[in-house]
Amino acid sequence: MKRFLPDTFILLMIAMVILAVIFPFPAADDSPINLTRIIAIGISLVFFLHGANLEREKLVSSVKKWRVHTLIQGMTFVLFPIIGLIIFFATGELLPDILRLGFFFLAALPSTISSSVALTGVARGNVPVAVFNATLSGLIGMIITPALMGIVSTTTMGGLSIGDAIVDIALTLLAPFVLGQLMRPIIAPILAKHKWILSRFDRGVILMIVYASFASSVLGGVWTQFSIMQFFVTAIIVMILLFAAIAVSIFASRRLNLSTEDEVATVFCGSTKSLANGAPIAQILFAGSPSLGLILLPLMLYHQLQLIVCAMLAQRYAEKQSLVANPAVE
Repeated sequence: MKRFLPDTFILLMIAMVILAVIFPFPAADDSPINLTRIIAIGISLVFFLHGANLEREKLVSSVKKWRVHTLIQGMTFVLFPIIGLIIFFATGELLPDILRLGFFFLAALPSTISSSVALTGVARGNVPVAVFNATLSGLIGMIITPALMGIVSTTTMGGLSIGDAIVDIALTLLAPFVLGQLMRPIIAPILAKHKWILSRFDRGVILMIVYASFASSVLGGVWTQFSIMQFFVTAIIVMILLFAAIAVSIFASRRLNLSTEDEVATVFCGSTKSLANGAPIAQILFAGSPSLGLILLPLMLYHQLQLIVCAMLAQRYAEKQSLVANPAVE
């Protein structure tokens, strides 16, 4: 029966969604609880722990895995935009122009930075590959995303501060990761003795991200700015897009005979889209637009759905890896 029942982590994610709907106020701008800062600190600690837990030889070897990197970045900045163009032109009779623009904006965004690495860690995948591609995707996206938006948008675009974005990524991700590597001789024995620390912290950060993203959407009144039919069509397209991205990433990984660890990193880096990068970019590209909420709607739905679906998939990958490592358990 346990195979058919949700585990504790999935139940906690559902609880976070319900809590965000009932009590979203901690995510408000004037809340005494600065969730954004707490999550940022949590993300940095995740990268610090991954840096301390990672053997340097594995990180160096991951840089050489050009097939994995090409597949992930190709999905993010080639396959997704092509699908986004198809959706944009195919839904002219179903959705208003703003929502169609929102779908292409979703497709043009880089991969998640924190979630993809955390999910890869939960699934016992190749964390160095995930770290490398999450960082690379964020950097490339600062240039490629606005360029891609010029294909379908006539909105006046402001200039992106690429330098600030690089500094932000470096401070949030790379600096803690490098610090963890430097402190590995001290921290690694503790993590090896208490392996639960890293997995529990990964899950905790994901739960915070789920709560904050749902709570922010509730407070922003995103759900009141469109009709039920538009929401239904948008949700269906978002689900199809996500499941198609996951299916393609799994299929391509296995066609290339990638290891299970590399497949995990490919799935979570190649199929996810970043709300953390997407929201600030949208505020610059569509500054002053009264329909910014609707433009962000596909991204909001995709982001929240990807966290739930990918968390469930990560659990399945982790169980599979555990059975391979301990066949007697089965």
